[in-house]
Amino acid sequence: MSFFIRNQRDTRGPKRKVNGASTKDSKSTASKSKKKINKKYTNDDNESIGSTDEEFAEEQNRNQDDFEESEEEQETPQEKRLRLAKKYLEEIEEEEKDRAEFEEGAIAKRLKEEYLEEKGRLRKVVADTYTGHKEPCILRCKDHNNSVTCVCISNDGQFLFSGSKDGSLVKWSLSDKRKLKSLKGKGKNHDGMKCIRCIAISTDSKFLVVGCDGTKNIKVFSPADLSHIKDLQGHRDVVSGLVFRKNTHTLYSASMDRCVKVWNLDDMAYVESLFGHQNGITSIDALARERAITSGGFDGTVRIWKIVEESQLIFNGHGGSIDSVKLINEENFLSCGDDGQLCVWGCLKKKPLCCVQEAHGKNEENNLPMWISSIATLLNTDLVASASVAGASNGVIRLWKCGESFRSLQPLFDIKITGFINSLVFTPDGKYLIAGIGQEHRLGRWWRIPEARNSIAIIPLTQNQANT
Repeated sequence: MSFFIRNQRDTRGPKRKVNGASTKDSKSTASKSKKKINKKYTNDDNESIGSTDEEFAEEQNRNQDDFEESEEEQETPQEKRLRLAKKYLEEIEEEEKDRAEFEEGAIAKRLKEEYLEEKGRLRKVVADTYTGHKEPCILRCKDHNNSVTCVCISNDGQFLFSGSKDGSLVKWSLSDKRKLKSLKGKGKNHDGMKCIRCIAISTDSKFLVVGCDGTKNIKVFSPADLSHIKDLQGHRDVVSGLVFRKNTHTLYSASMDRCVKVWNLDDMAYVESLFGHQNGITSIDALARERAITSGGFDGTVRIWKIVEESQLIFNGHGGSIDSVKLINEENFLSCGDDGQLCVWGCLKKKPLCCVQEAHGKNEENNLPMWISSIATLLNTDLVASASVAGASNGVIRLWKCGESFRSLQPLFDIKITGFINSLVFTPDGKYLIAGIGQEHRLGRWWRIPEARNSIAIIPLTQNQANT
C-alpha cells in the first residue's frame, strides 16, 4: 500500500473573468492617477510642486502591469492552455530555425513525434542501419582500482559519470575522452564512499545521485564539480537503483529493503514509499510518465508502479533472479537475469511479447545458460544491447533488432570484451555504446577474471549511411 498526500483543490468554482476596461475608464483611471500624484507633491502652503512627465509615466506603467497581472490570474484554464501552447510553438519554431537546415513541416513532424513518444507509440526503425563497430576506446584511471559497476550519461551527451566497487566516482568528457574530476572511495587517509551500486543524473544536469554500500542514504552531488549537496535518508538497506523522471527533479529510488521511494529534489524532501516486492530490488527505470518499473531479484517479478493511481502491475516470466529491467518506450520494456533469458514486454500483457531462451548461449564448463548481466535500449527505436560473460573470461555484447510490435528479437552482431560487463548505455544520438567493465560481477564476488581491466569502453557503432 502506498501513501500520498495531495493538495486540496479549490472547489468554489472558477473566478469570473473581468473584461478589459473601456477607453473612457482608462482615461478616468489616468486622470485619477495624475490627480493623486499632484496631490502627493503639494505642500502645506498650497504651493503646488507638480509632477513630471516621467513620474506620471511610471505610475501609468505600474497601473498597466497590475492590470495585466490581474487579467492573467483571472483567465480560464482553457485560455491558459491556449496561451502556453502558443508559447511552446513559438519556442519550437525558433529552435528549428536555428538548425542548419530548416525543412518544410519540421514543426509538425516534431510535434507528432513528441505526441507519439508521450503515448508510448513512437518507434524509429534504425536497427537495420547498424552494420558493426570500430575498435573501442578504453578509458582508465587510478581512481577506479576495482570493478566499474555503473555508468550514466548527461542528456546532452557531453559528459559521462562512472562508479566503482572501490567507492570512487569519476566525471569524464566524452568528446575529449579524458577524466575531468574524481572523488576517491573510502580508504585509510580519506572518508569517501564504499562500493557504489548505482548512479543517475537529472535531465537538466542539475543533480547527480549515488547509492553505495556502507550507508543507507542517497548522496546528492552537483554534476558540474562533484560537490556534495545533501544526503537523503529513509531507506533501511543499501540503495540498489536510482532514476529521475524525465524532465523533472522527481527521483525514484529502489533498495534491498524491498521498497521504492519517491523524492522531490527541488525541496530535497521525501514524498512517499511503495511496497510490494518480496525480495531486494535489483533495478529500476522510468521515463516521462509518473511511473517507475522495477525488478525484484529472486521474487521473480517485474512491477510497474502507477504513482498517481497508487497501484501496481505485476509481471511474471523468468525462471531465476531478474537482475535488470529497461524501458525502450513508455509501453514496452526488456528484462534479463541469471536464467539467460532476454524478454520483451508490453505494459498491457501479463506475459512476455517475446522471450529468447539462452540469448547468449550456454556455458561450456557447466552447460548452464550464460548469465545476462546488463541491457541497454536506444529510446523509442528498435535497437537493444545485452551483455554476458562467455566462458571464463570473454565478455560478449550482443546487439538486437526488435521486430514488428516488439514480438521478436533478431541478433545483429557481437562485440567481444574481456571481463564482466556490468553496465551498458547508448549515447543519445546512438553513435556510441558505452560499457562499464570489471574483474568482478557488480552484484558479488563469485569468481574473478584477473586478465580483465577495470575500465570503461566507448564503442563506436558503424551505420550504413544509405539507410539512415
